[in-house]
Order: sequence, then structure tokens, then C-alpha cells
Amino acid sequence: MMKDDDHPHEECGVFGIFGHPDAAAHTALGLHALQHRGQEAAGIVSHDGRHFYSHRALGLVGDNFNSAEVIGRLKGHVAIGHNRYSTTGDTLLRNVQPLFGDFSFGGLAVAHNGNLTNAISLRKQLIDIGCLFQSTSDTEVIIHLLALSKQSSVEDRLYDALSRVEGAYSLVVMTGDTLIGVRDPFGVRPLVLGKLGDTTLLASETCAFDIVGADYVRDVEPGEIIMVTKDGLRSIKPFTRQPHRFCIFEYVYFSRPDSMSEGRNVYETRQHIGQELAREAPVDADVIVPVPDSGIPGALGYSRQSRIPFELGIIRNHYVGRTFIEPTDHVRHLGVKLKHNSNRAVLAGKRVILVDDSIVRGTTSKKIVAMVREAGALEVHMRIASPPTTHSCFYGVDTPTRDQLLAARHGVQEMAKIIGVDSLAFISLDGMYRAVAGVKRNAAGPQFCDACFSGEYPIPLTDCDGANERQKDLFSEFSEV
Repeated sequence: MMKDDDHPHEECGVFGIFGHPDAAAHTALGLHALQHRGQEAAGIVSHDGRHFYSHRALGLVGDNFNSAEVIGRLKGHVAIGHNRYSTTGDTLLRNVQPLFGDFSFGGLAVAHNGNLTNAISLRKQLIDIGCLFQSTSDTEVIIHLLALSKQSSVEDRLYDALSRVEGAYSLVVMTGDTLIGVRDPFGVRPLVLGKLGDTTLLASETCAFDIVGADYVRDVEPGEIIMVTKDGLRSIKPFTRQPHRFCIFEYVYFSRPDSMSEGRNVYETRQHIGQELAREAPVDADVIVPVPDSGIPGALGYSRQSRIPFELGIIRNHYVGRTFIEPTDHVRHLGVKLKHNSNRAVLAGKRVILVDDSIVRGTTSKKIVAMVREAGALEVHMRIASPPTTHSCFYGVDTPTRDQLLAARHGVQEMAKIIGVDSLAFISLDGMYRAVAGVKRNAAGPQFCDACFSGEYPIPLTDCDGANERQKDLFSEFSEV
């Protein structure tokens, strides 16, 4: 598989639905809308009042849930689904979620977006007392903690299990007669609640509601457990209240632009970031060019604030994706041109401002700058709609280790030389807070998890080595060949 080295890779997407005769079909549609959050595997578990049904497979949603036969086997009025990008555990069928377990109270399935930062420690403790693990995913730790709980009700077992874990998680859980949504007490990962008539839905993003015609009701609150049964919806908040630390990178890159996140439209928020970037880092130029597709909203905002024309100077080939056949050495050498091509009519003879959402390793940025210069640009300036990424994420986003992050090893001027631009600037952390929430960082008002920019981790990193430099190789000793 090909991966874009200049972006952190997606987390996961979750979807749940209760009270609809076509629950599995709606779940498949919801997962289609959430495909951007994970492309390695997808799965759906449903229940028809008597039996559980499951289909899990490696690959894209459209490749695996594309027939009436598959959907028809997933019977029932309640279902949950999951798109996977592996932040822990290998890309193996046994790791594909939702994970399922038979308990004394009946069957239970769980789908997880996030990452448990003490999963290795818990796993070793559980193995020592005789638990047998079937996957290499951190999510299975929750299954075993549920099984070992001495509490009687499912909600009490769930709280008991989650009170032992650390990290970020948004969960959709399903029993035979209940749909459950849970968000960690810090609210790092997103989870939203929707309605379609009498049907209740849960999803990672509101775009999953749009595709099935459902209405967005509200975000699941940090530390909230939502229980949905035939009798309606019940909310409990059993966890100790913590500072709200929603992942600010959802606004930068992860969420789809048409989603609402924490009450904010993602597309508009990205334009606000671009406007603030233009105020902080202006430069004389002839044209604003986004690095597609994620740089487009920020570039529009920069153009609006600077009054410099916006043009599509780089065209992306959308038909070269993660499933593209492994290229030969010659094709690999062409690098970025597999996905991007310069629009010479826009670039030749112009002073160009390239706007992108982030720089991680810098490899793709370097190739794009070279391509723009080859197209005849007189000057190339780069503006980044996020602060320098200096630290790894341990809360469900697959980022490189710190020694691979360009901004962790070099200052901005050095980075500019490496990438090959005439100037380089990032939005400041305070500028990002102003653009997203209208507040200063550490001031009264909404605050976020910004550890990838600041190195300040709000949740303990129990299973990390060396001053947060890297996370231990999760469960590598259990991986299959």
C-alpha cells in the first residue's frame, strides 16, 4: 500500500444504529461516509432479536459490503460498524472490528476509535491470570475486562472495565437489545448522536448521518455513556470529570470538511485557520495554490484574507489511492506525480504561495515544491495551516516517531531549505486557537489536545519509552507472519 508520508494517517471510524429494519445497510452507508478515517479493513455486526451476525474483511467498505447477499445476511434492527486504520496491532483479519465476545449475560460487540495508552500493561496482567487473547488489538483488552467484571449490569461492567484503562476512546457497543455509546472523560476522540425518525444513531462524524438522511442531535459528551433500548435513550456520566481535550487535529485534517465537530463546521473552521495564517504570515505573491485536497479550505481562507487570487495550480489524481499496486522502482522514483500534477498555465512566471494543512516528514512537500518550480514558478512560498508537528500522537493517530518528524529535528529556516522553498511559515498555536475557538491557549474557553504540536499530553503515557519519544511496539511479539 502507498501512504502519504506528509500526513498523519487516519484513526478509525465507528457507526451504530438502533431501531431500523435495514440497520446493516444503513451501517454500510455510514461506513462509506467515514471511509476517510480508515481504509485497511471494515466490519459490521448486527442482531435480529435472536442471533448475532457478522461480516468483517480487509479492504475498503465498497469492496466488501457491495452486494445484497452480504447485507442480507446481516439481519436485524440494531448494528454497529467499524472502519479500521491500525494504530495498534497488525493489519490482520483477526484484528478487524467490531470485536465480539460471548459473556454470561449474552453476546457483546465493540468498535473502538482511539488508543489505550496502558494496553500493554493491562494485557500482560490479563494473560498472567489466564486470559486468552485472539487478536493483537488494544481493543480486546476491553473485552476481557468486561468478562472479568463482578458487576451485574452491562453498563456497570462497562464502567468498571473502562475505569481501568487509560488513553483515548470513543466506543460503540452492542448487546442483543442495547446500543451503547461511550466517550472517554477527556473527549479526545469524536462521537456524535443522531436521529432518523424513531431510529437512534451514533457515529464518529456527522457526515455519516447525512448519507442516510438522519439529523445530527448533539455530540456525546466527554465521560458520557449513552444507552439506547426499545424504551428510549438514557444517559449516565459516571466518570470523574476531566478537562475537555478534544483533538484539535480533527479540525486541521482528519474530519471531513462537511462534518460538524463540537458544534463547529469543519470547512468553515479550516477557512478561519487560513485567514489567521494570512494575518500572521503574509507574503507578496501572485497566486495562492492549495496542496490538494486537504489544503483547499485553508488556501481559500488565506486568499480571502490576503486578497491574492486562489487557483488550482496542482491537480490531484483521485484514482491513485491506498490500494494502488506496489509500483516498480522506476514508477516509485516518479514519486508525487502518481497523485499530483502541476497546472503550468497557473504556475509559470508566478510568485506562488503553497498552502497545506501540515508537514510531518517533509518528503511529499519537497517533491511538490520541486514540481511547482519545474512548472516555471518564479518563487515558491509555503504556508502551513497548523503549527509544526514536533511530537507523536499516542491517542489513536498513527504518526511517526519523533526522530522522523521534520519539525522535531529542524528549525523553520532549516526546514525551508530542506523542502526547497523561498520562505516557510506555520500558524502559531495561539493563532490556531483563535481561529478554531476564538480564545487563547490556556485561557478561559474551549481547550484541546494539541500534544502533537506542544508535547503536552493530557492523559498518562504508561506504555511509552523514553520521555514520550515513542510508543512501545504494541503487541509485536504476538504478530503473525
